[in-house]
Amino acid sequence: MGRKVTVATCALNQWALDFEGNLQRILKSIEIAKHKGAKYRLGPELEICGYGCWDHYYESDTLLHSLQVLAALLESPVTQDIICDVGMPVMHRNVRYNCRVIFLNRKILLIRPKMALANEGNYRELRWFTPWSRSRQTEEYFLPRMIQDLTKQETVPFGDAVLSTRDTCIGSEVCEELWTPHSPHVDMGLDGVEIFTNASGSHHVLRKAHARVDLVTMATTKNGGIYLLANQKGCDGDRLYYDGCALIAMNGSIFAQGSQFSLDDVEVLTATLDLEDVRSYRAEISSRNLAASRVSPYPRVKVDFALSSREDLLEPLSEPIEWKYHSPAEEISLGPACWLWDFLRRSQQAGFFLSLSGGVDSAATACLVYSMCHQVCEAVKHGNQEVLADIRSIVHQTGYTPRDPRELCGRLLTTCYMASENSSRGTCDRARELAQQIGSHHIGLSIDPAVKAVMGIFSLVTGRSPAFAVHGGSSRENLALQNVQARVRMVVAYLFAQLSLWSRGAPGGLLVLGSANVDESLLGYLTKYDCSSADINPIGGISKTDLRAFVQLCRERFQLPALQSILEAPATAELEPLADGQVSQTDEEDMGVTYSELSVYGRLRKVAKTGPYSMFCRLLVLWKDTCSPRQVADKVKRFFSKYSANRHKMTTLTPAYHAESYSPDDNRFDLRPFLYNTRWPWQFRCIENQVLQLERGQQQDLDGVD
Repeated sequence: MGRKVTVATCALNQWALDFEGNLQRILKSIEIAKHKGAKYRLGPELEICGYGCWDHYYESDTLLHSLQVLAALLESPVTQDIICDVGMPVMHRNVRYNCRVIFLNRKILLIRPKMALANEGNYRELRWFTPWSRSRQTEEYFLPRMIQDLTKQETVPFGDAVLSTRDTCIGSEVCEELWTPHSPHVDMGLDGVEIFTNASGSHHVLRKAHARVDLVTMATTKNGGIYLLANQKGCDGDRLYYDGCALIAMNGSIFAQGSQFSLDDVEVLTATLDLEDVRSYRAEISSRNLAASRVSPYPRVKVDFALSSREDLLEPLSEPIEWKYHSPAEEISLGPACWLWDFLRRSQQAGFFLSLSGGVDSAATACLVYSMCHQVCEAVKHGNQEVLADIRSIVHQTGYTPRDPRELCGRLLTTCYMASENSSRGTCDRARELAQQIGSHHIGLSIDPAVKAVMGIFSLVTGRSPAFAVHGGSSRENLALQNVQARVRMVVAYLFAQLSLWSRGAPGGLLVLGSANVDESLLGYLTKYDCSSADINPIGGISKTDLRAFVQLCRERFQLPALQSILEAPATAELEPLADGQVSQTDEEDMGVTYSELSVYGRLRKVAKTGPYSMFCRLLVLWKDTCSPRQVADKVKRFFSKYSANRHKMTTLTPAYHAESYSPDDNRFDLRPFLYNTRWPWQFRCIENQVLQLERGQQQDLDGVD
């Protein structure tokens, strides 16, 4: 018979330039794939060097070390008798390509360069690579001597071709190619390719999993076939978290689903599928068969190897499954927590330090560390030896085994409530209660002596003492007095992060966590170099609305009643004097914008790419039931004035987990200027003219009414 094939795809937690670790994880995945009976193993995009090497791709070292790893893979007995499909950069005729290198039994079968490069948002592939533009054509690639010595091949095919084994035909797509209007799988499928593979380096964004799954299922619904998707997982060195979700689909159904978030460095999925199911599915789609009869053929690389065995009658087949999605609140509880874990273990620090203010943002950040502790305990309980070794190294205890997330949180998280004369009793109590419930090591201190000392220096030099607005001071004085408190907190945070463990007789230092959400960053509602300045910020790409849903989830899932009062309290910076012991300042009043409005502005500005005038036009329709044209105009002008006046703050944003498509992160994602004419004279005049026209029209309508 010989028609049942077992194929494997995987998600690997690769790390940019960690050639040693990357090699071991690739070998482990191939070993597991073989153990599960697979004859073909697909790995993530650029898995040998790690996807996020960025400008290191320019360095000859990156190409050299990638070839050395390829040599080690070719030589390893683990890679025998299975087709291995690995990703690495390859230089061909002095041009750098993002490639799949497919090999079997020490022979390279094909080097397949990527044909459509990702070049938007977080991706800059065209900066380092060139797309292969010669469809259905190959050239001879002269192998470097170190590879020739191993494979005894002088040249191998390089280009757009497919593999023809004894029993089937296999074609590659690489990441972005699946997302293009005319994906290669269309023509490959029409030319008889039955197994499509896609090696991805696809990062997590809230609510994105649906798009990926839909694209794969749709590809196999229209054209029939088996589709394997591999992806990187984990933090490979910057703001992105790659969220796995490896999958195997056939004829529009999912047959294997990988986890989206987990602490496993290597995850391998296999499925046993019947090629006859592909053939019979395709047989009755006459429109497909008509197109197939006219398609231009692909060059075929003949491979004397079969994915199926002759006697497979009794081989059990995989059954289709329903894809399980996480809610956005669950995605937040898992993604940033996994990212924090990778950051902690790879930076070799001993834990985290967090300024806990008693508000939603810092509480959400604390909950993410607690969620991380939860996942570490779960992974250890399920026998993950790498996680156990990492946590023992972090806490400097060789015999330690974490069992209780609260106890682990006490070792890894130091929280600190930094009171000032403007702090209320309520926020202090809320911070302390939450710290008790998650088990963090909690410190309470007053920053007043430090603030007074700094202001004393100013008064000594100038002979002037600024006052808060409520005490008769100007807005300049008021702002300066708020900012000095915020910046003193940052200095104190770093001091305690470096010496807190030393004072307790424990080794190591702590990573300082920031807790400014994406909406505050967008508007610049933060002080430059205040406690929003940190080593990393796990919530910096998440909206206030989504954070509140996440905190609600934590309250129920982790049984943390302290979160209820935090959710009910008004958001406040507490930098101005209290009025009769009560908070006199709220964030939304200060900003002149609500958090729900900010999410709308953010998406329109970044995702819909609107300037002031087109945003005004969109919002006229969106808010027609609640706002007059004049009110919409005022809101848009207020947003753009504040956004542009504070845009310079984006250059100093703490590196944040990227979770939201309207992140204002100036460093990588949102490439806009940071010095603007904040009056926007031309744009605002266009809005004003439009408002006057609309108001005249409304007036005429009223005049026409008897």
